[in-house]
Amino acid sequence: MPAERRLLIVEDDAAFARTLSRSFERRGYAVAMTCSLEGIAPLLQSHSPGYAVVDLKLNGDASGLACVQALHAHDPAMLIVVLTGFASIATAVEAIKLGACHYLAKPSNTDDIEAAFGRVTGNTETELTNRSSSLKTLEWERIHQILAETGFNISEAARRLGMHRRTLARKLEKSRVK
Repeated sequence: MPAERRLLIVEDDAAFARTLSRSFERRGYAVAMTCSLEGIAPLLQSHSPGYAVVDLKLNGDASGLACVQALHAHDPAMLIVVLTGFASIATAVEAIKLGACHYLAKPSNTDDIEAAFGRVTGNTETELTNRSSSLKTLEWERIHQILAETGFNISEAARRLGMHRRTLARKLEKSRVK
């Protein structure tokens, strides 16, 4: 099968990964799945995907950003979409810098992801807003910037932010994008 119809899914939520896989298979993709950065290398030896869907936050302290970097290093032409329930400007920028073509907040479906694969270039017609960021938004972005810098280590991020680990965990749970 040509690389154009081969897809790699890196997702630690097994139920979501299976659902996404079945949906893409119905659309004619050959799908391979893994739940970790370590699982990527063996899959790439037998499966040459043209597309990848990567969850930003994997089990433990693993970051999907490392997966994006590894996949982009393997094949710079691969179209990579990052999915996350913890969207922030800092992680979106880092994902794009590391080689992702798009960044989507969960919940996203197969239509959203396939559309993102098709939007690999920027759009100069995107509407600019004059809305200033709220204090809550700035706090959320700063938290995620520090989380990205610490490899999603909550204890280290809390230390750098000058707050208790449990306070940070509560803020993350309360503001989580579902």
